[in-house]
Order: sequence, then C-alpha cells, then structure tokens
Amino acid sequence: MKKYAFIFPGQGAQKVGMGKDLYENSPAAKKVFNIANEVLGYDISELCFNGSEEELMKTINSQPCILTVSIAALEALREQIDIKPVCCAGHSLGEYAALYVSGALDLKSVLKLIQKRAYLMNKAAETTQGGMAAVLGLDDESVINITRKLNNVYVANFNSPGQVVITGDKEEISKSLDMFKEAGAKRVLPLAVSGAFHSPIMADAGHEFSTFVNQFEFKNVEIPVFTNVDAKPTFLGEELQNKLPNQISSSVLWTKTINRIAEEYTSDFIEIGPGKVLAGLNKKINTELNTMNIYDYESLNCVVSEIKEKELV
Repeated sequence: MKKYAFIFPGQGAQKVGMGKDLYENSPAAKKVFNIANEVLGYDISELCFNGSEEELMKTINSQPCILTVSIAALEALREQIDIKPVCCAGHSLGEYAALYVSGALDLKSVLKLIQKRAYLMNKAAETTQGGMAAVLGLDDESVINITRKLNNVYVANFNSPGQVVITGDKEEISKSLDMFKEAGAKRVLPLAVSGAFHSPIMADAGHEFSTFVNQFEFKNVEIPVFTNVDAKPTFLGEELQNKLPNQISSSVLWTKTINRIAEEYTSDFIEIGPGKVLAGLNKKINTELNTMNIYDYESLNCVVSEIKEKELV
C-alpha cells in the first residue's frame, strides 16, 4: 500500500453539524461519540451536531469537539479499509489525535487530556488580556524580528510560507499591526480568539497541565508523531509526555513539520477531521504534496475509493 501521513486539524476547524453524517452512517464513528459522551460527562454529539457557531468557537467546547470528530472520522476510515500511516502529526490540539492513532494513548486518555487542556487554556484566557493575529505575505524572519521589538508578543504558529500567526498582549498586538504592514505584510488580520494561545502567557496553564499529564502512561510507538514544539519524529512515550505541556506555551512549527515529513517519509497526506485547513497549508508549503481530506461521510468514501484505485495501478 502507498505510504500516507495522517494529519489532524486544530482549533478553528470547527463547523456546525460536524460529524453528524459520520455518526449516522458509521458504527465505528458512532462508538467514538458514545465513548466521548461518557468520558466528558455531557452530550458532545449534541454540541457537534446542533450547537451554535458561537458555542463551538469557545475553547472549552471547540477542542474536545474537534478531537472527537477527528477520531470518529479516523475510525470510520479504518472500518472500511486496513490502513496505517507511516507517520502522523496534528496542528495544536490535533496532536492529541496523532497520539491516539500512533498508539501512544487510548481514546479515553486523549479525551480526558484534551478536556483538561481546554479548561486550563480557557481559564488562562479569561484571566489575561491576550489576542492573536495572522500576518500574511511576510517571511518568518521578518515576523520574528518585529515581535522581538514588542512587549509580550510572540510567534504562535508558523503555518506556511507567508502565513504566520502572532500571539500575546492584545493591546500590544493592536498597536503593532502597522509595523508588520510597513515591513511588507499584505494583510494583518486580528483573530477571533479569546486568549494568547501558544505564548508564554499560557505558561501557568502549561505547568498545571504538566501535573495532570503525569498521571497518564504514554506508550512507545512504532508510528512516529511529529511534535509541534520541535517538528521532530518522536517514538518514546516519555518524550511525547514531556512535550505536551510545553506545547501550550510554545510555537507550532507546522511548516517545518510538513517539510520534514515530505523529505523523510512521504509526500502523500490524509487530513482527517473537520475542514480543509491543513490541505490548504500543504499547497502553500509544497505544491508537489498530495493531500486528501476526510471531513464527512461523502469525503470518506471518496478517499477510500481513491486509495483502493491506487492499489490497483
């Protein structure tokens, strides 16, 4: 079988009604939702299927919802075809789905971890004046140099060449928008988020999360997880465990992650979870990458058909 890397989306990929047709058509996906309802202690399927856009945007809701839908889509795929990725990665909260597919953690563990993570990040956001903005059309080094001149402003995500997200003090970010434009940015867009995620402002949340993470056992894996904090393929459970708390307050090295996967493992990707954000970033990172998407039941069937067709060539 052709070699595929599985990648999983992060916050911002949420959509009203996500996962509903997977739940209705796939017993494996339905089982994931039922387990999530039990572990999280509320009806997450109702929130995913019928929750408002405003509800789904809240960090406390979006993180467990996106993770549940992503794993439900993964299991719906595996229900139809015997497939294992050669490696995996997830953008921010998507890393938890990667930990699941790699075998480092079971379903109940990743759900418990993401619920705690979402709670702590939401709490940190409520007690600080943080914000984020997307800087478009400016190279990484220029963005880094400008943030160094600012107070409490950092790089959150290196998403693709020409798309970098900054994070930090909300007022300072507002004041800095013209600086990025003067340096050559095509656009600078403040993001509709409640906090300064992936910045040192989240350090307390990371420290508290570390104590919680230590209660879980992470297994060594044969399918490497490319971790956000260093863009390195990681096999040892202890290393995966140690990196997770740092992820909350450090930059997401997504461009490096995708480039390294393409160089060392494969140029064929399957994005699993709501939306097509990561497929869009892959096109910007490397036009030669092939990325398929599974975000609902129809796209699942398309991907399964394409995989089977390629096996016949």
